[in-house]
Amino acid sequence: MSRFLFLALVLMVSYSCQAPRELSTVASVNFERYAGTWYEIARLPNRFEEGLDRVSATYTLKSDGDIEVLNQGYDESGNVKASTGKAYLPDEGKPGRLKVQFFWPFAGDYYIIELDEAYNYALVGTPSRKYLWILAREKQLPQDRINYLVELAQERGFETENLLFVKQ
Repeated sequence: MSRFLFLALVLMVSYSCQAPRELSTVASVNFERYAGTWYEIARLPNRFEEGLDRVSATYTLKSDGDIEVLNQGYDESGNVKASTGKAYLPDEGKPGRLKVQFFWPFAGDYYIIELDEAYNYALVGTPSRKYLWILAREKQLPQDRINYLVELAQERGFETENLLFVKQ
């Protein structure tokens, strides 16, 4: 019996120490089409957007190939909170995997997990599964699209039961 418990403990510890499985991304992105304003439909809670509604992200292509990122949202008092940064491709062979930097020298992962052919909606997250966003070109997204994206995120290992739906 004690060998069984020891083996079970070893298996549990080794499983919990494994790195999260790789997060697949879209195979291609046309950044000219991706540029523009995206509205946040839902997100996993995070400290930098805490208490914000009417959240949007505007991406602007720059001549050097980087992408300017303007994130903004409104707090309960109606004050706008904005942050400007940049996004870039660290690996040309993986166009769905970007880095986003708001404070030098720190950069975070920005993985485009799903992207509508018409660039009307996107599912974006991080390989740690800590951050997730459902984005759309319009302030609202049909419920069947939301359900599809939530299910996809859940299949990819995100804790979708914690999603916050943003008031636009």
